Amino acid sequence: MSKAAELAALIGSQTAQSNRNLVINGAMRVAQRGTSSTGLGATTGYFTVDRMKLNFNGTAGRLTSSQSAVTDLDGFSSALKLDCTTADTSIAASEFFGFQYRLEGQDIQVLDRATSSAKPITVSFYAKGTAKTYMSELEFNDGRVNQQQFTVSSSWQRFSLTYVGDTGGSAPTNDNSSQLSLFFWLHGGSNFTSGTFTSNTWAATTNANRMVGIGSFFSSTDNELFITGLQIEIGEVATPFEHRTFADDLTACMRYYEKQNADENQYIGVGYNESTSNGRGLVIFKARKRAAPTVTDSGTHFAAQSTGTTGNAADVTFDAASPDCVRWILTNSNSTLVDGGASLLVSKADDSFIQADAEL
Repeated sequence: MSKAAELAALIGSQTAQSNRNLVINGAMRVAQRGTSSTGLGATTGYFTVDRMKLNFNGTAGRLTSSQSAVTDLDGFSSALKLDCTTADTSIAASEFFGFQYRLEGQDIQVLDRATSSAKPITVSFYAKGTAKTYMSELEFNDGRVNQQQFTVSSSWQRFSLTYVGDTGGSAPTNDNSSQLSLFFWLHGGSNFTSGTFTSNTWAATTNANRMVGIGSFFSSTDNELFITGLQIEIGEVATPFEHRTFADDLTACMRYYEKQNADENQYIGVGYNESTSNGRGLVIFKARKRAAPTVTDSGTHFAAQSTGTTGNAADVTFDAASPDCVRWILTNSNSTLVDGGASLLVSKADDSFIQADAEL
């Protein structure tokens, strides 16, 4: 084998390695919360595509976030679409908007951050939309940032931005907390745009420098932005996007958020009656969570017994969640439960669901 062939084989083997991409759901195919959410702009949070967080402060602009079908980019079927529905051209100094991807500390130990061997990070993604310049920023949780600009057009482009290794700051904690964030800043007031932009340099956060030179996503209701194929990897080269199975991405997303939808009269948990008026049981999550989640429910649930007696649907509550399960409690004011008997937690209607949120 020639040297050229050996080099090509080596490059190919490195490209083929799995788990290169530190981003979960980079192909934007998982959207457990729903495929579209309208009127966004007042509250920061996760709304449609899993793991992609929208950050707002003070803007009167509003947008629709959706999981959009892709038909004009080979290898991809979905994208995160942001569509401006209310413009904001009177921009207050403290306003900002962007979206964020957060990484756990235990997943970035390999970066060797805060050492002389700190490794470079390459961020790559496909984007198109209304022609504008935006900011891509990496920020460690101790307040050091590194920024690069990118300019989208009406056609898909693959952007590749390599950030030098950060030899400063402190080593990220080796745990499940948020230690590194990728921001795409899309709109900002003078508190964030009045400073100086220095590309690809790690420095302590200075707000005035964070969005210098960017356009405003909220400048017109004609503005839109599509992003897919998001990848964060170690090294100076953007390798081909690492496609994973839908099942792998869904399971990984469920570590942070899980929504258990149920049809009418579907059993979703099992328990027992500790008296004629009180019962309790567990709903087991499909995936172990990053941490004990916040659990909420929608619709109504009730407890069914082998005798046919049921508890009042309004008296089922959820508490004491762990990373693996959540306890449900039934309080039956009619004291019609069978003491010591088994109960099944049942959804009352087709739109009932339980959601467990352990997002960063």
